Amino acid sequence: MEKIIIFDTTLRDGEQAPGASLNPAEKLEIAHVLSDLGVDVIEAGFPISSKGDLESVQQISKAVKGPVICGLARAIKADMDAAHEALKFAKHPRIHVFLATSKIHMQYKLKKAEDEILRLAVESVKYARKFCPDIEFSPEDASRSEREFLFRVIEAVIDAGAGTVNIPDTVGYAQPEEFGSLIKAIKENVANIDRAVISTHCHNDLGLAVANSLEAIKNGARQVECTINGIGERAGNASMEEIVMAIKTRRDLFSGLETQIKTGNIYKASRLVSKLTGFVVAPNKAIVGGNAFRHESGIHQDGVLKERSTYEIIKPEDVGFTGTGIVLGKHSGRHALAERLKELSFALSPEQLDKVSIRFKALADKKKNIFDDDLISIVEDETKLIKPVWKLESFVITSGTNITPLAQVSLKYKNKKLSAQSSGDGPVDACFKAIDKITGTKCELQDYRIEAVTKGKDALGEVSLKLKAKGHVVTSRGSSTDIIESSVRAYINAFNKIESL
Repeated sequence: MEKIIIFDTTLRDGEQAPGASLNPAEKLEIAHVLSDLGVDVIEAGFPISSKGDLESVQQISKAVKGPVICGLARAIKADMDAAHEALKFAKHPRIHVFLATSKIHMQYKLKKAEDEILRLAVESVKYARKFCPDIEFSPEDASRSEREFLFRVIEAVIDAGAGTVNIPDTVGYAQPEEFGSLIKAIKENVANIDRAVISTHCHNDLGLAVANSLEAIKNGARQVECTINGIGERAGNASMEEIVMAIKTRRDLFSGLETQIKTGNIYKASRLVSKLTGFVVAPNKAIVGGNAFRHESGIHQDGVLKERSTYEIIKPEDVGFTGTGIVLGKHSGRHALAERLKELSFALSPEQLDKVSIRFKALADKKKNIFDDDLISIVEDETKLIKPVWKLESFVITSGTNITPLAQVSLKYKNKKLSAQSSGDGPVDACFKAIDKITGTKCELQDYRIEAVTKGKDALGEVSLKLKAKGHVVTSRGSSTDIIESSVRAYINAFNKIESL
């Protein structure tokens, strides 16, 4: 079997999606999950972009030793110096250099002629090679570049020492047949192409990122750059889970090819990225969407009950979907809870298990049945890497028809109990205003969403919100059977995130 290298850029291109800002602790948490998932390369960031990004890549380089850790750099010495600094602790470092080769980029962005672009490309690869042997080169906007010039650049950078040449469809312009033919043409027209791995990096502006990536694989690409949930610039990147499961499911079309992704961990990775970025996965999203394995039609239900393969081409458990079967109740003990969490792939410390157990018991008193998704939400809520500065003590709401909502909120701060009262447009708004009074922080709520984690009238509600304060924009979540409590927890979690920045 020949391996398709999975190059994950969730922490670099994925984080460039507007509103998807992650702090270093969150990036490290995602990096560990990506390593557990089995990705070959983690593009951890763009070190020159900020001091924080450099330090984050460096932190991941120190802590994550399985996959190749990659840093992005323009064909500028300062960029490559920063990438080297960020990657110096990595066991398997890679510097990823990019330089545009399309006429539109050369004329309007770079204002450089072809010969100068060619020279810069070669010099940048040679310079990066001084730091590490694993160099990847990307001719940005390759899908809109003149083919003959593109071939010249690729051949030159391979001669200069690039072991991977990445062909980006930077603006999602290509069609599958067209992109596949480009990969085939590169194999046929670049004399030294056998000395490098051909990679692809497809964007989803026309909804074709996955299709283009798969067509590239059929035509000889052996590395695919992608992100969890397909997040990224503009309309996003190629979705890792869709590419991996397409290769696994359609072995007739991808004969002799495989990835090393542990597909049973896909859903867990998807949930984590969604939680930390605040980007809710659409119900109809392939592979990881809430409706991906649900059947409403009576005909479909009948078929699935008789034989799953009638309407399901992938088993839910193959990607880590646990279903909504009843697992535990209020009479369940700590040991049973710990065992079920292990089955859900959570490795908790005794202290974390204590926190989860308390929340579990509180939820079990409110709900008759506890579902796997309830447990997952509790664990995600209680095992944050951010040390809480503000803690919820209590809140009381007075609200109703023809009554101005009034909230009394108490928080704990450095072992001191602080309280405030406020009215608002609704009970949630009143709570938020009371919290603002306690913290003394001026902030702007930019986004607020709520969804049910499980079914039923007593379903666990999960609130995700985006808050701007102290010059930072953060996303956070909170969960409870009470949507007001979910909202309060999410709001406090946002303040704790801001305090950690």
